[in-house]
Amino acid sequence: MTGRTAPAALPLSLRGWLGPLAVLAALVVLVLGVLYADDSEPGTADARIEAAVYGVGPPWRHIALATDFLGEPVGAATLVLAVVTGCLLLRRPRAAVLTVAGAGLTVVTATLLKSLVGRTIHGENLSYPSGHTAFATALAVVVALLATGLLGLGRTAGTLLVLAAALVAGAAMGWAQVALGAHYPTDVLGGWCTALAVTPATAWLVDRTADRLGGRTAEAGRLERR
Repeated sequence: MTGRTAPAALPLSLRGWLGPLAVLAALVVLVLGVLYADDSEPGTADARIEAAVYGVGPPWRHIALATDFLGEPVGAATLVLAVVTGCLLLRRPRAAVLTVAGAGLTVVTATLLKSLVGRTIHGENLSYPSGHTAFATALAVVVALLATGLLGLGRTAGTLLVLAAALVAGAAMGWAQVALGAHYPTDVLGGWCTALAVTPATAWLVDRTADRLGGRTAEAGRLERR
């Protein structure tokens, strides 16, 4: 299967809606980053949410720890490998590339933003945005994009599926981070929006690169036949 004929990583039906959504998400990340730059205290909304969520006991703490593990290197690598394997079995090579590139670039972006923003929690631990939340959301978006293509969903249904998947994954990981005291709630929101900004853009780049490489391969084949 060539890059030209392989199904798109970013379904055409979603490009018109996910583009503006990615821009909006990037703006939220920027605004929150400016508001909490070099801060080390929870905001008003953070304090209220933390009061209700932080310090959960068994069995919820065990669930939070298990969820948190999925964002750690070993857990994250296992999830990525599982999704990549599924993509290849379904003959969706672009989706496989997006799984690695989308999750990787999202985490890298979150890591860079942490250093730029400089918000800390529990001393010197950089906290904004939440990398765990960004990773979980990015992977959920990739799976939702894959499902949209496989099921042939239209713009509305596909967009709702992407948003629902992102919300569920982001909320689950975000809850774990706040419950364990690893992040402020606004860090979680920043991580969620980071994934919504980076992952669709990465999917578009994967498709564009594959189309160009596929075009060059086809042209080279025509030249050889001459």
